[in-house]
Amino acid sequence: MKTSDIILKKQNNEKLEYKEIEYMVNSYVKDKISDKTMSDFIWAIYNNGLSIEETYYLTDVMIKSGEVIDLSEIKKPIVDKHSTGGVGDKITLIVSPIVAASGVCVPKMSGRGLGLTGGTVDKLESITGYKLNLTKKQFIESLKTVGCAVISQSEKIAVADKKIYALRNEIGAVDSIPLIASSIMSKKIASGSDVIIIDLKVGQGAFMKNIKDATSLAKTMVKIGKYYNKKVICTLSDMNIPLGSNIGNALEVKEAIDFFDNKYDKRLYELSVYISSLMISSAKKISMSNAKNLVINLIESGHAKNKFYEWIKNQGGNIKNLKDKAKKYIVISEKSGYINKIDSLKLSELVFNLGSGRVKKTDKIDYACGVVLNKKIGQKVLKGEILGVIYYNKKVENMDKEFIDAFTIEKKKKKVKKIIIKTIK
Repeated sequence: MKTSDIILKKQNNEKLEYKEIEYMVNSYVKDKISDKTMSDFIWAIYNNGLSIEETYYLTDVMIKSGEVIDLSEIKKPIVDKHSTGGVGDKITLIVSPIVAASGVCVPKMSGRGLGLTGGTVDKLESITGYKLNLTKKQFIESLKTVGCAVISQSEKIAVADKKIYALRNEIGAVDSIPLIASSIMSKKIASGSDVIIIDLKVGQGAFMKNIKDATSLAKTMVKIGKYYNKKVICTLSDMNIPLGSNIGNALEVKEAIDFFDNKYDKRLYELSVYISSLMISSAKKISMSNAKNLVINLIESGHAKNKFYEWIKNQGGNIKNLKDKAKKYIVISEKSGYINKIDSLKLSELVFNLGSGRVKKTDKIDYACGVVLNKKIGQKVLKGEILGVIYYNKKVENMDKEFIDAFTIEKKKKKVKKIIIKTIK
């Protein structure tokens, strides 16, 4: 079998066989072909796409390149949740303890953020003492006793995906629907859950910029799940506006703490309740209405809050000792009116420049920096009122202007779009 023949076949938009995809992927993992050769193969896929069968083949090969976690000894319903990432996305910190408090197990392997936003691992690393690297035995034990555990992605799961994703990122071939779908699903299926809920962000602050492409990606992931007899449900949520009030790793942990103290942003609450309800409904096989009632009760009664603190303590974290030392810069509104737009991309770029994001996984980040929005979408603001606060350890030139430029303030109030766009099963 020749790599040049396989690449040419895909360049000519011909369908690849399982053994051809397997040969390319395994040869690359074993360093038998160069980055240049694999780049040519990736670009052929990027330009011509993959059929659903080819996407399944690629997913399957990547799953088999590493370990598959066996969760069969856990005798409770199990559900995994994945987010494609967005600005201020701290949903995992909120829904994991809510769902665990309902008696459903939430095993979660998360990654570090690349680019403008921090990942769940970065947020948890801002908690002093939190252990992200548990042994398999410790992971299973945490799931049995607490009901949820969030650890860093195992280096032994979907080994091929890690190497291929790094190359895709380097050559700028990230936004390909079949490559994204196989990347996400290979890790999720290898993680062992039979029910997978995906929060697929759409908009300026997400890598999926429009509903059409996001829908296509969602449908592809649902189809891949069916190949493996996994229940996959994708919810498309709006990421044109930041999620919640806080953007930045330690700041987002603080917002999760506030959430369980019944101080929350309306949109953040709405999405958290919906995703939690979807997870519980799917895992327990109950109606969404009953699941939602249960979720609200768990939040209001304090059971979810207790589970949040139990989970963090169980993994060695000291929630009272966050890596949050930073200077504050108060930003004042320059005019009066209604806030009709908050540009999540502009704010994420500012937070990245403050030191919150990374280009390579080995880059050091500032856990304390970020921004807090004092005013929300749809609210009225007066000239001279506090628009928000910038937390920094290194000053960025014109950071106050960058912050202000993210807000569109107009005389007439516009209708705020709902955060949940649609759900695909």
